[in-house]
Amino acid sequence: MVNSRSVLLLVCTVLVVGAICGSDARQDGKRRPCCVAVTNLDMSAEVVGETYRQQAATPPCVKAIIFNTEHGPLCADPNAQWVKDLIASMTRV
Repeated sequence: MVNSRSVLLLVCTVLVVGAICGSDARQDGKRRPCCVAVTNLDMSAEVVGETYRQQAATPPCVKAIIFNTEHGPLCADPNAQWVKDLIASMTRV
């Protein structure tokens, strides 16, 4: 039986990948994928590794924190508390 968290992750991943692939953001004349939507749902359990990157809001891209998951990039709301907590845990020395 498929659990609802797996289905939710799959749906979020498809939306993020679609958003990234559909982006027309450009840098140095090259197409660069970006997040055009973010999630504020707590997806911290799906994050792999100890790295993330920040994305500035440059239309059509939105301000985002991008984490890696087994299913690809995850575009997260930088104002979500779970995102702040996860970043803090990654940057503790």
